[in-house]
Amino acid sequence: MSGLKLKRNVLNVKQKLEILQELDNGESASTDAEDALNEGNTISHSVALQSVETLLDYMGQRGFGYGDITAVRQIGVDIRKEINKQQNQRRIADIFKQ
Repeated sequence: MSGLKLKRNVLNVKQKLEILQELDNGESASTDAEDALNEGNTISHSVALQSVETLLDYMGQRGFGYGDITAVRQIGVDIRKEINKQQNQRRIADIFKQ
């Protein structure tokens, strides 16, 4: 396995900002994310959350306004809620499997 190389698709900053803006406007960005990642691939919640945190670091360094930073933070909160929701659904499903 040491010679195994995994292909990793990464969104550039512009693509991330466009997707985050669409999400902030209440639009679904899943189609755009899939297109940006060469169709068919999806972004996991953990990768999306990491991207939001990276973007927040960048925004803090560049002096973005409070409103913009707050909007991106809210996206992170929404992603965490979705992660927790999915974890709870898995736990419930596991209970019924027993």
